Amino acid sequence: MQLRAKISAALKDAMKAKDAERLSTLRLINAAIKDRDIAARAEAGEGETEGVGDDVILGLMGKMVKQRHESARAYEEGGRLELAEKELSEIKIIEDYLPRQLDADETEAAVVAAISEAGATGIRDMGKVMGVLKGKYTGRMDFGRVGPMVKDRLG
Repeated sequence: MQLRAKISAALKDAMKAKDAERLSTLRLINAAIKDRDIAARAEAGEGETEGVGDDVILGLMGKMVKQRHESARAYEEGGRLELAEKELSEIKIIEDYLPRQLDADETEAAVVAAISEAGATGIRDMGKVMGVLKGKYTGRMDFGRVGPMVKDRLG
């Protein structure tokens, strides 16, 4: 739960520093994590009190970044630049807690390694390859862009 503790500590620091923008974004992250904890608890049953792990939190934060990119684009197209800037500043704050994204060469190498690790021979093995990638690189790569790369290699 290292990531959860890091976010909680940053939330306290933002409160002390009276950094309203950072505080607001960290509260959004915390709320999303708690929502996911509740959903996981409901799925697991009453005895489960442990929250979701770092891998789930990373996936959740990656999704938040993607949503904010889409919102910022929509605001820019609609001429609402102040709202687009707010979304982009939230992205920067969220990305502070995400691991460094893989560059194009690293992503290509990861795809090749995952294909060989999964023993993939054709397009039918794409799910296995994506499973390997998600297990190792959640929060570090955009799986929307990686999917077509895997498909090209297998097809």
